[in-house]
Amino acid sequence: MVDKKLVLFGAGKIGRSFIGQVFSRSGYEVIFVDIDHQLIANLNKHKQYRVIIKSPAGDETILVTNVRGVHLSETEKVTAELANASIAALSVGKKGLPSTLPVIAESLVIRQKKYGQWPLDILIAENIRNADRYILKVIKSLLQKGYDADSMLGLVETSIGKMVPIMSQKELNKDPLWVFAESYNSLIVDKKGFKNPVPEVSFLSPKENIKAWVDRKLFIHNLGHATAAYLGFQKNPDMDFIYEVLSDDEIYKKTRQTMLQSADILICLYPGEFTRLQIENHIDDLLERFKNKALGDSVYRVGCDLFRKLSPEDRLVIPINAAIKLNKPFNLIFKALVAGISFRATDENGKYFPADEKFFKEAEKGVEYILENICRLQRKHISDGNYRHVRS
Repeated sequence: MVDKKLVLFGAGKIGRSFIGQVFSRSGYEVIFVDIDHQLIANLNKHKQYRVIIKSPAGDETILVTNVRGVHLSETEKVTAELANASIAALSVGKKGLPSTLPVIAESLVIRQKKYGQWPLDILIAENIRNADRYILKVIKSLLQKGYDADSMLGLVETSIGKMVPIMSQKELNKDPLWVFAESYNSLIVDKKGFKNPVPEVSFLSPKENIKAWVDRKLFIHNLGHATAAYLGFQKNPDMDFIYEVLSDDEIYKKTRQTMLQSADILICLYPGEFTRLQIENHIDDLLERFKNKALGDSVYRVGCDLFRKLSPEDRLVIPINAAIKLNKPFNLIFKALVAGISFRATDENGKYFPADEKFFKEAEKGVEYILENICRLQRKHISDGNYRHVRS
């Protein structure tokens, strides 16, 4: 049994800048598991990497040490590492889960044979609502009958609020391992999800009602970010950065008002969890973070991937549907949603997000078509005055 070892699936921006960094600074050895051969080779060569904290006061460098990597295809090595890990984490994205979960299931069997009833806790750092239920269902289907996954597997949902911008190719060429990020480091986790004691890790923030905090991220942070990008592009498509968009007083005011409208819905959904003042302070703090010029977060990054971000399970439609059920106003959120349909920002090379080009083809069928068939809003809610109000 190895003390203080984290096996982290996903050596991407969030994995390196946030989860790996936080655990390394608390004395953990961090083993990254990834499908990028060169990234794994670089981690094993250098055993460390830099996180560059971008802030208005200037850059700060955090050196993350005691790290190494294993390629996901090296199944025996991965399962061996995971079998005696003190904790694990997932940050691979929805598309990465099908190739990752079978390895985790296999390692659970090995772990039990070697160490008996020692549960494995896994932090779920994925942008998937109710990811814990999905992952448990899949892992149970991969294990033989008789394996008690409910007691041997702790699935810990998280709320990841750290912003990590897209880095230019020029920056990546300087050092393929370094990653830029903001200074925010609060890792909100589900206190009830752990089967072992909650680890003593700096910046870890356990919550009793994680669903409320996951929705706080979606209803406030994600929604506010998308609103700024979509309204900003709609007004001035030549603006490349979020800080530029929010320097426009009109866009700043509209974004804040939209976030406040969503906050009212959130507070009604979770009575007693948040006060209006707490959420309003959170909104103002977020807007200051969004305006961080040093971070250089792009309108493209924040707004692209339209099939996902305008879907029924994401940042704009979920609050709208909640408002409908609660009989709360949602006209400002609806305006942001409609603005998102015409979002056409490109990356530094003038290219669209790949899946968005297919979305643009769908959008040629009209705004109402997207609202009904992609956003899955009922026609009565599209035509009850919201869309007419947006057009006027």
